[in-house]
Amino acid sequence: MPERGNEQVRESLDAIYRAEFGRILATLIRLLGDFELAEDAVHDAFAAALERWPREGVPANPRAWLVSTGRFKAIDALRRRARFDASQERIAEQLETEAGPTAVGEAGESVEDDRLRLIFTCCHPALAPEGRVALTLREVCGLTTEEIARALLTTAPTLAQRIVRAKAKIRDARIPYQVPSAEELPGRVDTVLQVVYLVFNEGYSASSGASLTRADLSGEAIRLGRLLLELLPEPEVVGLLALMLLQESRRAARTSPAGELILLENQDRSLWNRDQITEGVALVERALLSRRFGPYTLQAAIAAVHSEAPNAASTDWPQIVALYSVLARADPSPVVKLNRAVAVAMRDGPEAGLVLIDAIFARGELIGYHLAHSVRADLCRRLGRNSEARRSYGRALALTQQEPERRFLEKRLRELDEKK
Repeated sequence: MPERGNEQVRESLDAIYRAEFGRILATLIRLLGDFELAEDAVHDAFAAALERWPREGVPANPRAWLVSTGRFKAIDALRRRARFDASQERIAEQLETEAGPTAVGEAGESVEDDRLRLIFTCCHPALAPEGRVALTLREVCGLTTEEIARALLTTAPTLAQRIVRAKAKIRDARIPYQVPSAEELPGRVDTVLQVVYLVFNEGYSASSGASLTRADLSGEAIRLGRLLLELLPEPEVVGLLALMLLQESRRAARTSPAGELILLENQDRSLWNRDQITEGVALVERALLSRRFGPYTLQAAIAAVHSEAPNAASTDWPQIVALYSVLARADPSPVVKLNRAVAVAMRDGPEAGLVLIDAIFARGELIGYHLAHSVRADLCRRLGRNSEARRSYGRALALTQQEPERRFLEKRLRELDEKK
């Protein structure tokens, strides 16, 4: 095949890897019943495609080809191990018998989606809560250990240990790869919602890298949210989907054509996706009417207030503060308190917000969270306390791992230096 043809095949394979890796891995975990074996198999399948597709062409159903190839690669690996462990041959024979052609065919977009099954497996109550989140983000969504650590405000070695322990627990406890029964679902859904939202957040505001957002992750989180809503139409599932849609509606306005960060107050609201806003607001109203809502619905209600304001100046900050006050009782986390402090600053002035933020820091909370320092810096800047602002911007800059945020903070520091 000519070099140009090889390049096109590689580009196609790269696109398939980005779009399909998680689904292929989830299906192989179902077929093989083993995380480690499936992870090796999916990498072997892509390596085989890189070797064979330039000669044979891209198959009509790339996902099915990769799943089938990965399965056979795993069976071959087990048989090679059988020279040292006879039980591996029995496992290989069982896998070859159980996984017929339909098992590796093109999967429909149904509630019984392999990735949804995998999420519920990773979120099994037998696992430690922190392990559920870490394992799901790693296995379902393909985030690196470092990305997950930043998203969860912890260290990479700690995350790696959580993932190892969670996999061992699934293996040793023989946790089934399936969507729970209707009776089990309510007790299992909270962690799943947490994981889906963490995935969305990584896509909506990437923890590191050259780009502010990762549309593939936020789009996948919304897809999983829709699947979960079909499976379990509970108010907080409705609220989470509403929240993701309302936040995603702003994507086009959040960065300049050059990729620079644009704050909410400065965004061109004509670029907001009105279809997503309409759907999101309707879902918020549906969840609120149930009177059984929780933190996700309250956050969605806050996002809805922002979406309904034609410009920043007309934002109903008293309503937003009231909603944050309710949210802080339902979810008294430091980040919620920080967001409430921002809303109070917008309603009552920067001094009022700064008092609340300094109280958060005084309790030892959010010291390593770059956005908390960035918010404090902005309030100091608005008060004319430029030396304090400079120190807080510097702290935020030292903590952030995202290039657009770094450039934004560096710009703020330059502006302060020009005022000297």
